[in-house]
Formats: sequence, C-alpha cells, structure tokens
Amino acid sequence: VPGYSPGFKKPPALLRLKRKRPRSSEPAAASSPCGEDLRRPSAPARRNPFSSRNPFSSLDNAPRAARTRPPQPPPAGAVPAATPFWQLLEPVCEDKPTSKEELSERTDILTLTDDLPLPGAAPEVPSAPVHEFPADWSIKTRLLFMSSQPFTWAEHLKAQEEAQGFVQHCRATETSLPESIQEPKLSTELRCAFQQSLVYWLHPSLPWLPLFPRIGADRKIVGKASPWSQDEALQQVLMSDWSVSFTSLYNLLRAKLCPYFYVCTYQFSVLFRAAGLAGSDVLTAVISPTTRGLREAMKNEGIEFSLPLVEGSKTRRQRSPEANLETEGDNSLEVQNSVEDGEEAAPSDDDDESFSWLEEMGVQDKVKKPDAISIKLHKEKHEVQVDHKPESLVLVKGTNTFTLLNFLINCKSLVAVAGPQAGLPPTLLSPVAFRGGTMQTLKARSVNAKARVQSAYEDIFSLEIVGPVLPHTLRSLTTLLRSAQRGAFSAVLYTHEPTAVFNTNVSSASSALDKESVHKDLPMCGLSPKIVDQLSQCPTLGKSSLRFLEMKGYAYTWKS
Repeated sequence: VPGYSPGFKKPPALLRLKRKRPRSSEPAAASSPCGEDLRRPSAPARRNPFSSRNPFSSLDNAPRAARTRPPQPPPAGAVPAATPFWQLLEPVCEDKPTSKEELSERTDILTLTDDLPLPGAAPEVPSAPVHEFPADWSIKTRLLFMSSQPFTWAEHLKAQEEAQGFVQHCRATETSLPESIQEPKLSTELRCAFQQSLVYWLHPSLPWLPLFPRIGADRKIVGKASPWSQDEALQQVLMSDWSVSFTSLYNLLRAKLCPYFYVCTYQFSVLFRAAGLAGSDVLTAVISPTTRGLREAMKNEGIEFSLPLVEGSKTRRQRSPEANLETEGDNSLEVQNSVEDGEEAAPSDDDDESFSWLEEMGVQDKVKKPDAISIKLHKEKHEVQVDHKPESLVLVKGTNTFTLLNFLINCKSLVAVAGPQAGLPPTLLSPVAFRGGTMQTLKARSVNAKARVQSAYEDIFSLEIVGPVLPHTLRSLTTLLRSAQRGAFSAVLYTHEPTAVFNTNVSSASSALDKESVHKDLPMCGLSPKIVDQLSQCPTLGKSSLRFLEMKGYAYTWKS
C-alpha cells in the first residue's frame, strides 16, 4: 500500500516513550524547595492525544511524586561496632597533590580488601579469647596483617640479616623474643627471625612459571614457554628427577626428619604427615579432591584407604528424607569400596533376596527384574556423586602410604597430557630441605593506608605475605607479630580452597597421643617444639579453614 509504514504495526513502543517523558520530571519535583506542597498540580502541559486519561481524576487524586525517606545518619561521634576493620580503609581526599607512589600504595591496599569475606557469612568468634589458635592444615595463598603499629621492621633487611635468617632456617634455630619489643626496627633478632619464617622448599623450580596453585592454574600458565610439552624425552627426564625428590621427601618423613609435605597436581592435592601429627600415631596421607577413577585405580593397586567424611555420615541423621536417601546411598557406596576387606561385594545374592517378595506374590514372571549391570550402574551413581567434592577425601594410613608413593610415581594421569600444564610434574612443597628441592621465600611488603574513625583519619599499617603459606609459617609469623606489634593485630587469611578439607579429623578417638612422646619422636623435624605441639593436636576446623585471625591483649579470636 503506498504510504504505509511497516513500523506502525506496533505503535505502543513509540507511545510508551512519550508517556514516560513527563514522568521523568517527577523526581525533580520531589526535590523542590522546602515549604512547597507536593500535592500542588503541575503546570499545564501539552497533552498527548494518544495517551489515555481518567476523566474522573481530579487534583486531589492525581498521581503524586514518590516520597523517599532519606536514610537517617548515625548520631554524631558514633561508630558502628559491627563495622569490619578492613572496611574502614579508604583513600583520603587532601588538598595537596598525591604522588604516584602514595596513590599506588593506597590503591593496592584497597584492592587487597575488596574481596574479603563478609562477616555475616562466617560463624561467630569464640566467646572467650584464648592464647593459641587451632592448627590449620590448608595452604594459604595470601596473608594480610593489619595493625595500628607500623611494620617498618619488616622492610629492607640487611644482607647480614638475610643471610643469618637462612642459616637459622637450615639449622632449625629457635629464636626467643620478649613479650613486647620497644623498638622493633632496631631488633636484629626479630628481623632475622622474620626472614627465617618466610623460607620454604619447592620442586621443580621454574622461575618463569607459577607452580602453585596447580588446580585451575591454566590461565596463568598459558602462553609461557614450556619446551617439554612436545618433547617426550625431556618429560621423562623431568619425571625421573621429580621421582627422586618425591622419594627423598618420603624417606625424610618416615625417619621423622620432615614433619609434612604437599604434592600438588593439576587435579588433586596430597598431604603427607609424619607419625605423631594431627592426632595420629602412624604416618598418614590425605588426598582431595578424588574421583571414582582414581579410587578404583588405587583399589586395583592394593592400596587400603577410607573415606572419612562418608563414613562419618553414617552416624549422622539427616532431617529431610531426600538427604537421608543420599546418605544411605553414600553409606552403601563406602561398604562396597571399603578396601579393608580387599574384595568386591557380590551383589547377586542380595539382589535375588531383594526380589524374593515377587515370588511370594506369584508375579515373578510378569515383572521384569533389572539385570546385574543396571543394579551396578545404579549403585555407582552414588559413588560418582561425591567426585570433586570435599566428601571425596581419601585417607591412607601406615604402610599403605609407601604403596601410594609407588602408585603416584607410576600413575600416568598424574601429569596432564594436554593443555598449558602438559608434561609438567606435580609441585612438591616442604618446610625442610630435601634432595632436588630449591629454597624459596615468600614475598612480603608493607602498605600504609588511612582509615576514617569518627570524624578524623588514622594511620593503618598492613603487612602482606604472598605465596604458598604452609601451616608452620602461619604459626611462626603470628609469634613474631605478637612481640613486634605489642599483642594487637588482625589478619585476613586467603585459603587455597581444595586444601581446606585437610582440616578434617582423621584420627580415631582411642588413639590419644602423649605430648612428651610426640616431642621425643620428632626432635629433629626442623620445627620448634611449640609448633610441633600445635600441629600434633587433633584438627578441629573440619572442612573449613581459618579466614580471620585477631589478637587483642595477647589473646586470639578467629573466624573460620
């Protein structure tokens, strides 16, 4: 049709824009000067002939501007008690120009505190402060300490202090510090002990590649040089060298010259602990997360293991029926996979008995029974449901850890065959030296910021530690800060989540350990007696880990 516009098929799209135009001026009317009545009729405007209007509307029932009650400000001088300490950090707007270095420092500290956990998501802190926090077997990726006292003592270590710290680490020298240090920057013992606490041992050592964490690290490794990815001969050399280092660590662990070490692969992590630690009187190894394929492979190699979290669910009753069914399925899975018997359950007898009621009713020929394969797949469904979850934690004890050692050395799926981590051996982390290990140090830097307190700003000092923070390192650093910061500081802890489940208590209630025997069995493990005492306690954090730690008056409170 000539002159017909296809765009006029749906005119409401255009009309809605015209109707919204006068409404956009309503907020402006709400912000009119004081004393002006909001019920006053608006100025006459040109009517839209297409808009619908209620002929019975009057000035009294005309649409009124939305009234928004402004938030009531807090009373003058009052500071909300529930406001987290780290949320007080904010840049200061001053008249004088800010240098680039100061701006970068303030930006850094604000960036560090952006992704902190919300206080509401964490459980309440212990009601009574204590003088010791529980052992945390998870690996931390970053620590952020904050205090009202400066951390200048941790900056610019002298060459002699750095060398002395390395020597103290290699000789496992314990430094005794007073309860409070008046001038921390002038304390050589404090600075040397700080350098000593930052040391850890790593294999392999490839400076251009981030070797921790390995789970989900493809984006950080992609694009980096990896000449071994397409060279099988080079891969064999790397794996051979890695096997020697792995065996060396296990031998040190069995001789109680190494307290623990970690094996970090691109799919799972393994924590080996010496006898006497974590409330166990035998050498233990925990693996997480695991899959059905890995567990079947371990089972075929004759490795006896258990699933502590699945076994623990047998004694817990779920409230909902659905959760109860899932628990029963997991329990039946554990019974089948329990390698204490070393044999597979024969489902044929039980299955025949389960359908015996059909014969009693005389309808066994009319009802089709599922075959053995269908029954097996149904039971394996529950086993697959725990894959890649904390509930898939595997515990290996005693001499079976040596079989696990050989299994991991010969396991082909231990190393990725494709992707950025192809051909790269797993990462070994240890608190003590071992064959093929490389001494590494955590990165430390101090950052200053301003915090708004009432109507003024106060200086807030922070110390950031980046790298794989092992359990003994957290204990050592807090001991130093206790003296240097005069018993008042707080810390935000960032956990490598796949290792948080290592805090599960895997020791039996009957195996109570004596502290004296533990210290007697671990005299040369490279850790101080106080740290050994802490790590020998049974884990109490469960599947969680420490997220926030605070000291006030030389007493700890924490959140997990």
